[in-house]
Amino acid sequence: MPALPLDEAGKYVAGAYVAFLALLLIYLAIMAARLQRISSELGELAELAEERDREPAEDPAREEVRA
Repeated sequence: MPALPLDEAGKYVAGAYVAFLALLLIYLAIMAARLQRISSELGELAELAEERDREPAEDPAREEVRA
């Protein structure tokens, strides 16, 4: 004999699926936000690196570090 009659267990199974789906959506939203933040930071770093490469070397010590 099951712990709960099958007509009552359906509510709990549906609730478990809804809770799992909610947690999954929250997790995906958090991961998407983190990916967006990392992507924008990486874009900023790429722009800074390009600017640095375009600027003429004013400091001779800087040339030695690059070489």
